[in-house]
Amino acid sequence: MKKEEKGEIIEQIKELINNSSAMLLVNYSGVSVADINKIRADFRKEGVTYKVLKNTLFKKALEQTGDFGKFNNQLVGMIGVAFTSENFVAPAKIIKKYNEEKQKLSFKGCYLDGNFYGADQLNTIASMPTKEEIMSGIVGSIAAPATGIVGAINAVIRDLVSVIDEISKREAA
Repeated sequence: MKKEEKGEIIEQIKELINNSSAMLLVNYSGVSVADINKIRADFRKEGVTYKVLKNTLFKKALEQTGDFGKFNNQLVGMIGVAFTSENFVAPAKIIKKYNEEKQKLSFKGCYLDGNFYGADQLNTIASMPTKEEIMSGIVGSIAAPATGIVGAINAVIRDLVSVIDEISKREAA
C-alpha cells in the first residue's frame, strides 16, 4: 500500500472517529464470513458502522484525533471497530448476543463519549436502555397522570349521570 493510500485511509478513519460518540473494539478471529456478514447487517439496521481496519493505521488515526491511548494495548490480532454516533447500546447488545451464541466475537473495550470501558463492562453497557426505551418511558410517565385525570373526570360524569337517572326514576314513580 502506498503512502498516499495510507494517508487517505487514516483521514477516513479520523472522520469516523470524529463523527462517533462511541467506538467498540472486537476481536473477530475465528468468526466465519457468513457470520461477519450477519453481524454487519445487524449493525447496519441499528445505524452502526462496522469496519475491519489495519491496526497500525487505526492507531495512527487515534493518535492524531485525541486521547484514545487505552486502545493501544488492545490493537493486537484481528480487530473490528463498531462506530456509532447515537445508540451505543445497540452494538454492545449485538456483540454480547453473538458472543453468547458462538463464543467467538470477543469484546476488547470501548470509548463512550470519551470515557474508556474495558472488556469486563460489556454486560453493563448492553443492559442499559436504548434512547428509544428511555424516551418511551418518559412519555409513559407523562401520559400516566393525564390518563388518571381523564379516568377521574369520566368517573365523576358517570356518577352524575347515575344520580340524575335515579332522580328521574323516583319522580316517574
